[in-house]
Amino acid sequence: MINKSILAPLASALLLAGCMGTENRGLESVHQPVVSRSDYALDLGVSGGALVPGEERRLAGWMTTMRLAYGDRVAIDDPAGEGLRAHDAVAAVVAGYGLLLSDDAPVTPATVTPGTIRVVVSRMRAAVPRCPDWSRDSTNEFESNTSSNYGCAVNRNLAAMVANPADLVRGAPGTETTDAAVSYKAIDTYRKKAPTGASGLAAASTGGK
Repeated sequence: MINKSILAPLASALLLAGCMGTENRGLESVHQPVVSRSDYALDLGVSGGALVPGEERRLAGWMTTMRLAYGDRVAIDDPAGEGLRAHDAVAAVVAGYGLLLSDDAPVTPATVTPGTIRVVVSRMRAAVPRCPDWSRDSTNEFESNTSSNYGCAVNRNLAAMVANPADLVRGAPGTETTDAAVSYKAIDTYRKKAPTGASGLAAASTGGK
């Protein structure tokens, strides 16, 4: 025989469990992309203001291993100003990946050893923590919350597809001037394109060999 005194608190516990989990009270999901940054450093030997022989090749190999690409930021930390000509050599290697040197180098934990310069690659990554999230039981929703997983799919796709995760933090600056001729090119090309059926349909060959 079931003890009814046990059923009452058990039912309350089940109702409470149904209301637990991530709350999504508005139309803007609580699951938003979070951008993190990692810094990778390589010290290169300098002599007479230029890179020591072999260092340029070592730098290129390191950047190839890093798979340097758009969105990465490359800077030179040279507090003593020992490698002024080395800067040009590093810039040439970086240019091979379609990037430019950044003016500001991030602070790294270790000091730069005399006779060296430090090349720092800063890489940002966007991710949406705690997704997917099925922590809340929507079948017992009495507080007008949307699903606990609401926004996970859209924002995870956004975080995965954005070319430069830094744009999620500060946005992308627009150009100072607008050239109407540039924006009109695509429209003008579309208008001048001859319709695909203007020359008639090609006759289909039905004969055999």
